[in-house]
Amino acid sequence: MRVSREKFAENREKILSVAGVLFRENGFDGVGVADIMKAAGLTHGGFYGHFGSKDELALEVSRKLIDRVEERWKEHIASSPDRPLETLLDHYIHWRTVDDPGGSCVFATLIQEVSRSRGAVRAVFSDGLSVLVDTLAEIVPGDSEEERRANAATTLSSMMGAVILARAVEDRAVAEQFLVTMRRQLDPKPGNQK
Repeated sequence: MRVSREKFAENREKILSVAGVLFRENGFDGVGVADIMKAAGLTHGGFYGHFGSKDELALEVSRKLIDRVEERWKEHIASSPDRPLETLLDHYIHWRTVDDPGGSCVFATLIQEVSRSRGAVRAVFSDGLSVLVDTLAEIVPGDSEEERRANAATTLSSMMGAVILARAVEDRAVAEQFLVTMRRQLDPKPGNQK
């Protein structure tokens, strides 16, 4: 039975959404097409009407998730023009980011896997990271463009690193130390960096 264009588009979005969560929770290699389609409430055979391969799905999901990170960062920055960096740090270096890999930053969940890959997905992640550095360069301190870009790269590395390390340890106190220490180090207010 053929489905309407609207239902086809709805099913495609459902597959992308479910795959985005499952990829962030389990990695690209940790979940199969059958698992994705089952979680989406669709049949396995219907997958190939939407995507030519799992790699194609991974690429499209990556683009969508990276666009969403960029969009969210800009929303947080715009919501607090007097303290944009603090607002972004408060949002990102937080337990909700650590505890919900399936619903949080695609970079902090998949970057290790992407670092071992080649091709289009890696290029999409590279481009996305560049956009985040550009975004941060507009709000981090620095006396020159070069210094702001360097500070932006350090800030991005530190933000994501704190979350990745907090996820990697079982001891909640150690994990919290990564988050609290890094948040304090990145705080733009004079005297807060120790």
